[in-house]
Amino acid sequence: MEFVDIAYTTAAPTDALRQLDLYLPVIHSPPPPLVVFFHGGAWRAEDKADHKKLARSLVSATGFAVVVPNYRLTPRDPPGDDHFRHPGHAEDALQALIFLTTWQGPSALGPIYDPDRLYLMGHSCSAHMLSSIFLDSSSITPTLTPPPSLFKAVKAIVMSEGIYDLDLLLTSFPDYLAWFVRPTFGRRASYAPFSTNAFSLIDTHIKWLIIHSKGDTLVDLPQSEAMYRRLCELNGSEASTRVYRNTEKLRGEHNDILLGLDFVDIVKDFFLSQGEGNINLI
Repeated sequence: MEFVDIAYTTAAPTDALRQLDLYLPVIHSPPPPLVVFFHGGAWRAEDKADHKKLARSLVSATGFAVVVPNYRLTPRDPPGDDHFRHPGHAEDALQALIFLTTWQGPSALGPIYDPDRLYLMGHSCSAHMLSSIFLDSSSITPTLTPPPSLFKAVKAIVMSEGIYDLDLLLTSFPDYLAWFVRPTFGRRASYAPFSTNAFSLIDTHIKWLIIHSKGDTLVDLPQSEAMYRRLCELNGSEASTRVYRNTEKLRGEHNDILLGLDFVDIVKDFFLSQGEGNINLI
């Protein structure tokens, strides 16, 4: 069962970039957990409709409900400096998540997912968005601080092919400055204040999985390695039971991995193993 183009804000109910699609398992009683997948696209491209196959595969593999939201994008060719930029994309993502914790679902269906069991996924730039929300970015983007009820509901976060350290990214891909970093974050000598691998924990209950493909030529492995090290540092002696990575299994290109069963299997095993102790993911 699928429902598309559901507005998650009453401020702009017809704005296609602030709508989400919902995918339900055949059996949704008792209400299953909810997976929320945020797409990538360098803060300037892609749409929720691009990820129907992934959403359906996740429903089939996990038995969870799945939501894929849109969020507003930075213009491809902004005429000046006065345009939609960070943290607006992540603010939309946060608004979608808050909506999902209180939404009653399509009428007449009754409860369709458990709003107290949320599993989040962020691909590419959306890994930056989720880590900006669920790590402490309040010194630079206080509008991204999640309400305690939402934070408590999130059990685990998967970040794939993620962007975290913008200055490090630009050392590997200097062309990205003009392509999307400057339009998204503005003109700066350094983008270190926005690098999420420098943020601190808000709380320790969330479990993290970082995925990176060996075949990704658009975002390189040092991004994921930097975030993995930071999360392990923040979690200290508990890191082995809270922070996981898979950087060996996948060989596909940046977005191609989302179409393969290997990616779905990695995510499924992580989500279904919560609370069961040891997880073998590497």
